[in-house]
Amino acid sequence: MKKRNIKQVVLPLITAFIWGSAIVAQSISTAYIGSFTFTAARSLVGTLALLVFILMRGCLNRRKMSAEKDAIDFTYLLKGGVCCGFFLATAIVLQHHGLRYTGAGKAAFITAMYVVLVPVSGLFFRKRVAPLLWASMIIAVAGLYFLCMDPSEGLSLNKGDLLVLMSSFAFTAQILAVDHFVKKTDSICLSCVQFATVFVLCAAGAVFFESPDISQLHQSLPYILYVGIFSCGVAYTLQIVAQKDGNPVIVSLLLSLESFFAVVVSAALLHERLTPREIIGCVLMMTAVILSQLKPEST
Repeated sequence: MKKRNIKQVVLPLITAFIWGSAIVAQSISTAYIGSFTFTAARSLVGTLALLVFILMRGCLNRRKMSAEKDAIDFTYLLKGGVCCGFFLATAIVLQHHGLRYTGAGKAAFITAMYVVLVPVSGLFFRKRVAPLLWASMIIAVAGLYFLCMDPSEGLSLNKGDLLVLMSSFAFTAQILAVDHFVKKTDSICLSCVQFATVFVLCAAGAVFFESPDISQLHQSLPYILYVGIFSCGVAYTLQIVAQKDGNPVIVSLLLSLESFFAVVVSAALLHERLTPREIIGCVLMMTAVILSQLKPEST
């Protein structure tokens, strides 16, 4: 397999695993802290982690970094980072607010609809999607349904469902924005500016709509550090690096395995047994991923 194909497969898989494992920490933190405050705090940690990485990278290879610095269009970098950060902040906050009114399983299914929204939105930019990928996405949506949805809850949309659905559109916009900007700038720097933007926007939201408290931050510190360093600093950066030379449709499909990994990690760490429906969902999700990789050159 070519290096480009390895990057667009392995990196999103690692990202999905990190996001899936971070759901537990994020869920626990909601009992102590508001969504704006938590998102601002995790984004600040992620920004600082990326700054440290960028400085270390510069120290290890000053000559190469000097050449790259001269080549970077900082106006374009700032524009791209702010754009991606705006959509990401919107998505995360809407998702958090939606979870107050709807079940986590239904929210996970609705959020993961970006698997379909990304390629559909790409059609407006004249990006062709191979038939095999369309089939993969249909199977992935079916897998997500079995994995996340409880038939007893029905398919009606309440206030929380609508907020989460809006977040899915915002996540779609973030993926497409990354795909647009990352090809002409440094991926790590773009991720850093993105999270700096999320921090500024959510910090302002916390000041105006919440009452941040030091004790709340202290109680949530382990979860903030984990989600901030791994989910923000590492995972979202890997997403951007993968999209730099990858197909955004395939990347988004692989990222949707977040729900799969969340179920698996919960079963492993919290000793939660998989139901027959969840096992069917996992199988369908893995089938969709395998199908998406059969003929990557045709996408």
